[in-house]
Amino acid sequence: MISISEAIAIVKQHGKPLLQNCTKSVEKAGGYILFEDVLSPINMPPFPQSAMDGYALHLHDGLNYKLVDEIKAGDHHEPKLKKGEAVRIFTGAPVPKTANAVIMQEKVTKTKTTISIAHTITPMLNIRPLGEQVKAGAVALKKGTKLTPAAIGYLISLGITKVVVYKKPDIAIITTGNELIEAGKTLTHGKIYESNSKMLLSALYNLKFYNVELYKVEDDYNATLNTLKAAIAAHDLVLITGGISVGDYDFVGKALNELRVKELFYKVKQKPGKPLFYGKKDNTQIFALPGNPAAALTCFYIYVYIALQQFMDRTTVELPRVEARSKNTFDKRGDRPQFLKGIYKNGMVELLDGQSSSMLQTFALSNALVFIPAEVSRIEIDSLVTAIVLPA
Repeated sequence: MISISEAIAIVKQHGKPLLQNCTKSVEKAGGYILFEDVLSPINMPPFPQSAMDGYALHLHDGLNYKLVDEIKAGDHHEPKLKKGEAVRIFTGAPVPKTANAVIMQEKVTKTKTTISIAHTITPMLNIRPLGEQVKAGAVALKKGTKLTPAAIGYLISLGITKVVVYKKPDIAIITTGNELIEAGKTLTHGKIYESNSKMLLSALYNLKFYNVELYKVEDDYNATLNTLKAAIAAHDLVLITGGISVGDYDFVGKALNELRVKELFYKVKQKPGKPLFYGKKDNTQIFALPGNPAAALTCFYIYVYIALQQFMDRTTVELPRVEARSKNTFDKRGDRPQFLKGIYKNGMVELLDGQSSSMLQTFALSNALVFIPAEVSRIEIDSLVTAIVLPA
């Protein structure tokens, strides 16, 4: 059995960037990272554009202008203005080449055929120049940029429909146990609804990892062996829940050994989540998580999260840790470090009741895990503790 710090160090040591690419449609590329620079195919804006509703002017020495036409956004025609002439124009509409300023409508006095301005104005006022945002052939977004909703909108505004991004890992989630049935079916005596796979799937989706395949295997050695073999061969990361302990029907450890998965550690001195396995076979990383739901999710956030960030070559690979003051007391039993579910807000954290590794109700209310070191046996009100902030 190893310490938490040793286990984290081993995961960091053996994780590595995937460094593969794939092509995604822009609207489905949110959360991905650009594998290469994206060049703009067009000027943006693609024509000189009015920045507001008002009047486009061909400037002259006077303050009165003859009103000769109107241009709306999307219009194709381009009137030719003489000095002292103006056209009514709207935001986003193309400014005629013969106009050299736009004045906002609130700053003119208008008659049926003329407008008057109060004072002379500078050329190019309120005109967005051709290519002001980006020019055709220039870099629109650099390699390594994370595609946020704003980035998606920007690329689509340039007419770009596909981008080359860093491929995200292919992930398998394997659940084991004869007692597990799918939600929606009749719950008979001795059975429980299987929740770990959907819980982990949701955690992955929340982190923008979508290439996930679910497997279900009963407590049978050959079935466990064959399922693990197929999953390891087809995926970059395999998450197993249950079957890693030492019971008569826990076959995961034996199957991993037969498949020659290299054990990097097994069992961590912590609560919850002591029976945690981490290993590798070729380029596939394997985590065998405890079967108890709260323990499985805790191990996901403390260890699996690191591997996921390393796949994407991120520099920050652990969840943020902040110092907080406890709002209540807590007595820790045993000599293992413990991760407690809590609610963190404004520098304070409330330690919740119901800390059992089999219970998710408390976890459902939490937004942080509070780390209690081995040497600490009691948390007092206002004690300083370390809160690990969970993804929103």
